[in-house]
Amino acid sequence: MGAIKLLILDVDGVLTTGALPYGSKGNTDKTFHVQDGSAIKRWQRSGRTVAVLSGRDAPGVDARCRDLGIEIVRQGARDKGAALIDVLAAAEATSDQAAAVGDDLPDLPVFEACRHAIAVANAHRFAKRAAEYVTRRHGGAGAVAEAIEYLLRIDDAAKR
Repeated sequence: MGAIKLLILDVDGVLTTGALPYGSKGNTDKTFHVQDGSAIKRWQRSGRTVAVLSGRDAPGVDARCRDLGIEIVRQGARDKGAALIDVLAAAEATSDQAAAVGDDLPDLPVFEACRHAIAVANAHRFAKRAAEYVTRRHGGAGAVAEAIEYLLRIDDAAKR
């Protein structure tokens, strides 16, 4: 097995709390945790890639991804399993080189395909069952940072 090269992140419930505040223009605003952003930058500095794969579409996600230098962003993915093929191709990675962080039933096809599946603490019970690791932190509250620490730790251990 090769090193973990690609981290695939869901948005609602993973990078955010999962709350969907609606206004007259729909759900356009998202709130992200600063520690997740710092960890994503650390992951990228180590030569690895981050991709965002979301079932919903929100301009705030594009803005946050631009801020973090995440170039592979796929929003509005009704079938995440099918969208995963495009994400892997864009990252020039195999599923064996990929890890995914999710929280809900639409993330299960991605979990099944990727080498590492991580569920956030407040994930649906089926997502937790499908995951190899469940974070202690909730989505939108540093769970991505915790997942990245976990992945870097196991990747370092595999190199020894």
